[in-house]
Order: sequence, then C-alpha cells, then structure tokens
Amino acid sequence: MVNNSLDWIGLEVTVSAYNSVAWQTDSISPNIAAWGDTLKPGMKSIAVSRDLIKLGLKHNTMVKIDTFPDTFYVKDKMNKRWRNRIDLYMGLDVKKAREWGRKKLFICYAVPIDSPSTSN
Repeated sequence: MVNNSLDWIGLEVTVSAYNSVAWQTDSISPNIAAWGDTLKPGMKSIAVSRDLIKLGLKHNTMVKIDTFPDTFYVKDKMNKRWRNRIDLYMGLDVKKAREWGRKKLFICYAVPIDSPSTSN
C-alpha cells in the first residue's frame, strides 16, 4: 500500500534566479539539469543548494515559494559553494533573472510523512 500523505516543512532561504545559458551553467548542454531533466522556458522548476537536498528537497520535490501562487519542482542542484539557497529557473530571460536579484523568502516543501527527514 502506498502512503500518499505529505508533510509540508517551512524554511527561510535565499532565492535567486538562473537561466539555461552556457555561461551560467558551465555546460555544453545548458538546458540539461543535474538529475538529467531537460529544462524548457516556462517550467516551474528550481535548483537547490546541496545542503537542502539533505533536508528533503530532493529531485522532483514540490515546493511552494512565498509570493508565488504556483508550485515549483526541484529539478537541478546548485554549485557546492552555495548554502541555504534556491534558484528560480527563468528560461533564457537573463534580464528577468537579473531584475529578480536575490531575496530572503519563506518556502514550504513536501516530503512523504514516512520520510526520514520528517522524523527526529
């Protein structure tokens, strides 16, 4: 039997933005994310700092971000140097990403109730 119950965990993080362009992703395939997903403009996806992966923000985790009505999905990982941070995917619109800048926002992310990250 599959348990479809989710627990929503809140966390304040720094939120910046990124694009699928080679000079930002340091890749010959800038639209391919760390877990192999193909990113396309308009997708509601985010990259997460690797410390957040350990907290339960794993591949395809649903994330709600303060000020946004949409649900985002974890599709990418950030460089190891970042901590407590997420990047909003903004397709090829570098100007929009620059205008977004960097903000401290509250997020909620979903983990299965029986997940180790929800038990203490």
